[in-house]
Amino acid sequence: MSVKGQYLARVSRAAVRAAVLLMGFAFLGAPAQAVTVSGLYFVEVPVDGSSAAQLQQGYEEGLRQVLVRVSGSRDVLARDGVQSVLAEAESLLLSYQFLRGEDGGNRLQMSFGAVGVNRALASIDAPVWGANRPLTLAWIAVEERGVRRLITDSDEADQWQSAFVQAASERGLPVALPPENFRGDRELLSEIWGQFIGRVRSSAPDTSHDVMALVRVSQSGGQWRAGWVFDGMAMDGGEEVVTAPNPQALARAVIDRWADRYAGRYAVAAGEVGDLPQVDIVVQGIQSVEDYGKATRVLEGFTPVQAVGASRVKGDQLTLRVTFNGELDQLKEYVALDPRFIPLDAGSFVPEPEPEKTAPEEAKPQSDAGSAPEAEATPESGVESDAGAMENAASEQGAEAAPVSGELPLDSEGAEQAFESLYQLLYYRWQPSPAIGNAGEE
Repeated sequence: MSVKGQYLARVSRAAVRAAVLLMGFAFLGAPAQAVTVSGLYFVEVPVDGSSAAQLQQGYEEGLRQVLVRVSGSRDVLARDGVQSVLAEAESLLLSYQFLRGEDGGNRLQMSFGAVGVNRALASIDAPVWGANRPLTLAWIAVEERGVRRLITDSDEADQWQSAFVQAASERGLPVALPPENFRGDRELLSEIWGQFIGRVRSSAPDTSHDVMALVRVSQSGGQWRAGWVFDGMAMDGGEEVVTAPNPQALARAVIDRWADRYAGRYAVAAGEVGDLPQVDIVVQGIQSVEDYGKATRVLEGFTPVQAVGASRVKGDQLTLRVTFNGELDQLKEYVALDPRFIPLDAGSFVPEPEPEKTAPEEAKPQSDAGSAPEAEATPESGVESDAGAMENAASEQGAEAAPVSGELPLDSEGAEQAFESLYQLLYYRWQPSPAIGNAGEE
């Protein structure tokens, strides 16, 4: 194995397992919640052995699967130039690991670079579907041998649950199944089968989703049939239908249709990908103009960074649009070296609450100096005036950048914009004072 190959092979098993988990289903705690799919560029395929030719076959098969996920359509594999892209699959790898199973089977785990794959798609004039994707809540009613039942998130041994989980994972499509407590609701099951959207919506108002799908599955003449209707995000319409010979093929056909439809709406055209990638970094804990300036200057000092522009300020949350060279993972490694940026995941990130609306005649309470500032705050407090100054500074620095509100978790205005971002949003908490001995200049 080459020196490059030996280096790339040193991939963390823990990181690989984390990537796999992040490709799974999501069932979140609040309605209207987009999902960041972090494992789009990770794949595992079977291989015959570890020779150069066998590994090359594995690279190409892995890249095929990634191209389908990221373009949003299986049609990408029929495009002119795709064979040339596949032939260069190894050059797009960030890491790989050859695994030999106890049963004698061999597998190849690979992580491809997001920027490289996106550019490769653009080179063959294919669209690119970003990492922030709508969450579909799938109410799937199956009729077998005259008995109807609801597929739930706890049916791990059920062939239908497994089939839909696998199909959604292959396409990088976030799909949630209802929890176990809905299984015995016969009235709800009848409403799903009858595709009464309003009744199902009112029966489960707290289940999280961007789009709801009511699916009924039945068998006739040796073929399985799935018909569904959508609700939400202007996806509404008449019933759509697919047929297939077995549950696995049917689930794949359904998920393929869903993914194609979402990608047709949200994928970015090849001409808009650009030579230099951009990522939005959401930083919590920006309390002053000084914090704003320091955080911006620190990012500008990282080698991969070409430009930093503030695209949004809300309370103590600052969204920075960063243009960079290389791969996103390289940028994240640079940020990780500075202790002032404390990494957060979407689950631990606390969104800035929406301001409460009060009647004009009501007197507004005086805000505490330590509370999160709002744009309407009066200038008597130094923190509040800093918030206004930060917004002015952000407006001047990011004038050429389109406003972005793609935080996950999202506020009421953020969902649609999040789906148009090519790369996952990065979350940090700002800690102004670095540890003693750090090389930071502040």
